[in-house]
Amino acid sequence: MDRRKSIKALVVGSVATGLIVEGCKTGDKKPVDATIAGDLADRMQEEKDYLKKLGDQETFFTAHEMATITVLVDIIVPKDAVSGSATDAKVPAFLEFIVKDMPGHQTPMRGGLRWLDMQCFKQFEKSFVDCSAEQRIQVIDQIAYPEKAKPEMKQGVAFFNLMRDLTLTGFYTSEIGVKDLDYRGNVPNKWNGVPEDVLKQYGVAYSERELKECASYS
Repeated sequence: MDRRKSIKALVVGSVATGLIVEGCKTGDKKPVDATIAGDLADRMQEEKDYLKKLGDQETFFTAHEMATITVLVDIIVPKDAVSGSATDAKVPAFLEFIVKDMPGHQTPMRGGLRWLDMQCFKQFEKSFVDCSAEQRIQVIDQIAYPEKAKPEMKQGVAFFNLMRDLTLTGFYTSEIGVKDLDYRGNVPNKWNGVPEDVLKQYGVAYSERELKECASYS
């Protein structure tokens, strides 16, 4: 099973459902900001005011932090033949919104990003974004599997778990992510009339008008 199929299996399961619910607890507000918001015409005024308040706040992540996030989320959900990557789904913008909407994530996220850079400096003498693709994966492999991680990597494991949870939440609540899951929601039934054998059983038949207007859908 490849990475995306593994992630999808998680998302449609009970564990990922809990992650999505927890990641989206915003007082029944949808996670949006200026970069990912659609038409707000259907929102209550108090919700519009709240979203505007968040949008008016200064950007939380620095340019370097956002560059790190952009690389990291695409490692978690890369682009493939099926759909786009986490950045294509605007997950970095989602994370910027989430840390404003849920300030409890600010310290763990910022601290984790700094921890990641410090580890890269220790191992490769450069920041995470300046590392090669192979070096980045080497570091991520040290924190992506909690049961295999060394004790000294505990902080990194906690950070990566949070980053992975929020990234999957952002991706699979986006338009791209919903399409990737092939979720179609409620759709109207298609009815092509009473079957011919049943009509014959009761000795009835459709008129030409009924066949044209009522009993045929394409």
